Amino acid sequence: MALRRGPVALAFVFALIAVGLVVVQLGLPVWTGADRATVTITDGEEPLATVDAAVADSPGERYTGLSDHDSLDEDEGMLFVFVEEGERAFVMREMAFGIDILFISDEGEITAIYEAPADSDERYVGDARWVLEVRKGYAAEHGIDVGDEVEIEYH
Repeated sequence: MALRRGPVALAFVFALIAVGLVVVQLGLPVWTGADRATVTITDGEEPLATVDAAVADSPGERYTGLSDHDSLDEDEGMLFVFVEEGERAFVMREMAFGIDILFISDEGEITAIYEAPADSDERYVGDARWVLEVRKGYAAEHGIDVGDEVEIEYH
């Protein structure tokens, strides 16, 4: 008796779709396949800053974040990547230095900016698909504001 390929192939496709939906609903890892990204911030017309960012796209990488760093260089940061936009909360747990935290929407618009001191228990909350962390004072120095646009290029 020959196995019919049509129903088996269709069942396989439905199984892949179901797994994909579970990944999105649970906020499981995104795995961009990239270790770094270039993040360009503009005011809609003029470039304001370009950041060379490490990519944190797994739960472990997002949990550790920058807590294992001693500092950041001038245009260096970390980009936290999530499956979809949602409310995100960040804490400066075990951080040796202060940072700016930029929350970025699905549309690539900055929704919130916080200047966070080192080793603080305060929670920083915003709606975001991506969160960019840069050294403290970076946003103010570069004239970056809520509503500015962000482009991300993974590499």
